[in-house]
Amino acid sequence: MSLADRIDALLPQTQCEQCGYHGCRPYAEAIARGEAKINQCPPGGAAGIAKLAQLLDVPVLPLDPEHGIEKPRTLARIIEADCIGCTKCIQACPVDAIVGASKLMHTVMREDCTGCELCVPACPVDCIVVEPMPQSQVHDLAHADAARLHFQRREARLAREQAQREAELAARKAQVSATQTPANPVLAALARAKAKQQGKPS
Repeated sequence: MSLADRIDALLPQTQCEQCGYHGCRPYAEAIARGEAKINQCPPGGAAGIAKLAQLLDVPVLPLDPEHGIEKPRTLARIIEADCIGCTKCIQACPVDAIVGASKLMHTVMREDCTGCELCVPACPVDCIVVEPMPQSQVHDLAHADAARLHFQRREARLAREQAQREAELAARKAQVSATQTPANPVLAALARAKAKQQGKPS
């Protein structure tokens, strides 16, 4: 395992971005490079900082308040009667823990929720509440491993979709360009001459 792998294994995998990075893995890589401090993860809290300090053989630091405060882990729950099916929470969830469809009721799969709370501000009708996460889930390494895998799969899917959109856009641009600009300049000149000749009165 690389140093980043070992650091990532100690992080809670909430993917909440409170550390200032796009998920736990980028934060782990930044720590490994010496670009980030070990005290930027509120969900990991003091215990997480202590584990990172031991791994890296550095002094324990207090949690940096600029990144948030340590508090009990939570799970999101959608008040289904108030949900308007806008899908904004689905787009915000970093681990695909919310299911639903446009204009239909959404729900949170509690076993997959990491408690990142990114869906809460994304909801335009305030129909998402947070509730305490069971302690068994907080300390479950399998839950963290699953969250890491869900995050990786989502990132890969989004990258594929972005690449597909860019390829389709490039193809459309090329098609428009081909129809507007004839490939052969000689044929283009002949076409202009013919059009000019046809435009003359008889």
